[in-house]
Order: sequence, then C-alpha cells, then structure tokens
Amino acid sequence: MKTLKSMRLHIGVFGRTNVGKSSLLNRITNQEISIVSDVAGTTTDVVEKSMELLPVGPVTFLDTAGLDDSTELAQKRIEKTMKVINRIDVAVIVCDFTGVGDYENELIEKFDELKIPYLIVVNKCDIEKPALDRDALYTSVRDDENIVFRFKEALVKLLPEDFVNSPKIAGDLVPAKSTVILVIPIDKEAPKGRIILPQVQTLRDLLDSDCLTYVVKVSELKQALENLKIPPSLVVTDSQAFREVSEIVPDNVPLTSFSILFARLKGDLDEFVKGANAIENLKDGDMVLILESCTHHAIEDDIGRVKIPNLLRKKTGKNLVIHNYAGHDFPDINDYKLIIHCGACMTNRREVLSRILIADKAGVPITNYGVVISYCLGILPRAVKIFS
Repeated sequence: MKTLKSMRLHIGVFGRTNVGKSSLLNRITNQEISIVSDVAGTTTDVVEKSMELLPVGPVTFLDTAGLDDSTELAQKRIEKTMKVINRIDVAVIVCDFTGVGDYENELIEKFDELKIPYLIVVNKCDIEKPALDRDALYTSVRDDENIVFRFKEALVKLLPEDFVNSPKIAGDLVPAKSTVILVIPIDKEAPKGRIILPQVQTLRDLLDSDCLTYVVKVSELKQALENLKIPPSLVVTDSQAFREVSEIVPDNVPLTSFSILFARLKGDLDEFVKGANAIENLKDGDMVLILESCTHHAIEDDIGRVKIPNLLRKKTGKNLVIHNYAGHDFPDINDYKLIIHCGACMTNRREVLSRILIADKAGVPITNYGVVISYCLGILPRAVKIFS
C-alpha cells in the first residue's frame, strides 16, 4: 500500500534555469521524471514524484521551474514555484559553478524566515568549482557516481525532528494498557466500506501505544461504557457527533475529537483555541474563510459548507459572509476576520504551520473544524482539557 502524500517528507528542489535541478532529481529517483535539456526553462510546472528514499523513508520531491526566467509565461511558473515553499519540509537549492547569487540568497532568506532546513548543491563542478562561504555539496551530477549516496547522507542531517521522531496522535495522552473508545459515526459523509484517514491513523497510533481500543458508533456508545468495569481513559469522537457524545460520556471521562487531535498533530492547538475565542468578536458583515486542504464532492449536509456556517451564525447571531476555499493555494486573507481550517488529514504539518504563520502575520485569527464545533457547542474547555 502506498504511503499517503500527507505522511511523506516533502522536499522542494529550487534554483535558476538550466543549473541541473532536473538532472539531479532524475539521478536521485533513477527515473526520468523531469525533462532534461540544455535549453533554459525546460521544466514548466511543478513536477511531483513520490518514492521510498532509503534510509529517509517515504518522500515526495517537488521539482520547480527556474526562478530567473524572464518571460511572461515564466512569471506564472515562478508564482507556482514560490507557493510550493509553503508545502515543503526540506529545501534543496541547486546552483552551478557561478555560485550563490541574488536568486539563491532570496530563497535562503525565505527558508530562514519559515525555518525550513535547506541543502545547497553546487552542480557542474567539472567546469569550475566555486569557493562558497557556506556548507554545500559539490558535484557534477551527470558524472558523479556517488551523488545519490552523498545526497542522502547530507539530507539525513537536515531531517526535521518531528519527521525523525514522529509525534503521537493520542498515545501519549493515556497510559499503556488503558482503554480508549473511538466514536465513529457511519453517516452520509462516511466513505462506503471504510473509515476516514484520521480515524485509521488514530486507531493505529493507539495500537502502537499498547492501548485497549474500542470502536463504536454513537448508538452503541452508552452500551460500550456500561460494559466496561473501569471507565475509559479517553473517548475520541467525530466532531460532528460532539454534542450527542458529550451528553453520554460522564464528566469525569476525558473527551476530545479526531479533529482536535489533528489540530495538535498538524498545526498549533493553542493558536487554534485562541482563534476560536475570536468568534465572540464577530460582527454583522464580517467575512469568514473556511479553508480545505483537498477538493471533494460536497454532500447536502457538508461540514464546511453547511454545518459549520450554520453553527457560526447560530452561535453569534450575526449575518456573516462565509467563503469556502479548497486546495494548496492560499488566497488573499486581509479582508477576513477569521479563518477556519479543516482537519488537514490530506496535507502535511509544514503547510498548516505555514498557513498559521501567514494568518498571524496578517493579524487574522485562525482555528480548525473540531475546535470551532466544540466552541460553538460550549464544550471547548472539556475537549482540550486532556492536553493541559
């Protein structure tokens, strides 16, 4: 089974036109996934390639267009290239024997700002080897027999801590051998014959943490609690069933949601809670942006297009202007008073943290689905108590 892109290390490959970005990537992947030519600007759009890169593990390479192409079409490609930065965990800057110039320094400044580790690869050193005032990997990609080993060796040293030591989803919240109940509604949004990714990942995390894990529907939750001799250490529910589940689960039993667990895993839970508290300041005519990481077919009672907007309007009593936006691109947010992000099950942590950073810089509060739902239902303090 393939590893999902959201769980892979995302590596962006950047540089000027015709310095050998695609040649390097083709050598690393041992596949010609990028067109290689002596003509500058051959790579057009961002090219993605997922692979298993030992000993790193599952990765996705993103080969970008050259940053110094001055044509009108190239400017659109460059815009796409710069947006990729918000999705990557590690950057590779490829330059040639001319060394590091304004384009590379602009990238480095951006990576430093976003705290993205980067590796500089100096290509075409068979022509001339420049003397840089910083660490770099010197090579001639086409002739270097050891480039794959040397590249992986350098990459391993840059791996983010949360990739090397993957954080727990819920297993660190309860003792080993304790009981956890997962409440999974089987409704119109549930995919046929399976359960959704956050639920699967939470279940696996608890199994890896040696927990006794029960999976029930809302209708069987009361019976499950009665069957247990000892109360569970935690109940995790789908956010949309929060109200009903909170009325069934005794107050002395910790309760949270899958979406809130992923707010901590993929983003910044404290920032999301702070963002939810900004709901009380919303006024008539204020604009709210609901952000989804992926595109999907919206059903009649869609959580982002129907349920959350209805909850917000009921909670605030205000006539809010609510917009929905899906995909990797980040729209202009300056006119919004609140951003509500999805659970981010289909994207990586870097992209969510980047969006939080952009929102903070613009002074726009940001939160997520599960936190907003629990806030609107008046149970947010209980839903986040286990994290304190």
